[in-house]
Amino acid sequence: MTPNKRALAAAQLVLLAGLAILSSGACRRAADDAPVNRYDLRGKIVSFNKDQQQVVIAHEAVPGLMEAMTMPFTLREPTAYDAMRPGAQIQATLAVSGDRSWLENPVIMVATPNEAATDAPVSPAPSPGSTLAEPTPGAEVPDFALVNQDGGKIALRQYRGRALAVTFIYTRCPLPDFCPLLSTKFAELNRALERDEGLAARAHLLSVTVDPAYDTPKVLRSYGAGHTGNFSDEKFRTWEFTTGEPEEIRRMANYFGLAYRQEADQIVHSLRTAVVKPDGTLHKLYRGNEWKADELLADLRALAGAGDGK
Repeated sequence: MTPNKRALAAAQLVLLAGLAILSSGACRRAADDAPVNRYDLRGKIVSFNKDQQQVVIAHEAVPGLMEAMTMPFTLREPTAYDAMRPGAQIQATLAVSGDRSWLENPVIMVATPNEAATDAPVSPAPSPGSTLAEPTPGAEVPDFALVNQDGGKIALRQYRGRALAVTFIYTRCPLPDFCPLLSTKFAELNRALERDEGLAARAHLLSVTVDPAYDTPKVLRSYGAGHTGNFSDEKFRTWEFTTGEPEEIRRMANYFGLAYRQEADQIVHSLRTAVVKPDGTLHKLYRGNEWKADELLADLRALAGAGDGK
């Protein structure tokens, strides 16, 4: 590289680093002022979506948290996206607190046009902005075949006559605002059903794993009982945890617009939660993790005709 080219490259890195520092405003406070654990994260940008405040990164192992993999992260510093390019290197701090995680202080390193890229191309990964086709409200939901936490075979048709909420998780998910948050919200819904016998008879919850190779019925039973707090006494009367044949799980996930892929010991996935009417047609599809348990509970009450539960 000539001296002029080296100077240009150095100036570009300084400019981008300065942009990152100037744009690194304070993230919103973690829920309930939970302690914040911070980890160094390094990797390569695969894709990004400024409107959704998401960047997909093929990152190195994060000691003490997770193995190397490709997954989406939340980054709320909008000007940082102006410096991003697919294939660019990124360094940031991964903050994890309570049921939330986010990136802080990103530094983005883009090779100059005259510098040859030496790294192999990064394979694409799904993100919460997946473009998979989604069913529209009123569409008939197929009769997917699953296996529950007790090893029993079930099919969606057996829930006809009840309002059904379905979400997708896997038990080893490392980030608190992905699967753990969805399971926490479903646990809140489950408590509401248990308090209301009328609603419990007319509504049901299903959590479906996207990691059937690891999440056996035994693993799901332990995971589910941990979330209900009943442990060995849990009967899973209102909330079941399900697995199934890998092809059937993928068919079901894709039907609801959820994309996922295996990365080492982890699963990169988007988020979908569906509400199915008692007649087996789709009522509503929630994307992401911003929905509230009270909001979904209101859906179940309305569909089940259970009133206010008082």
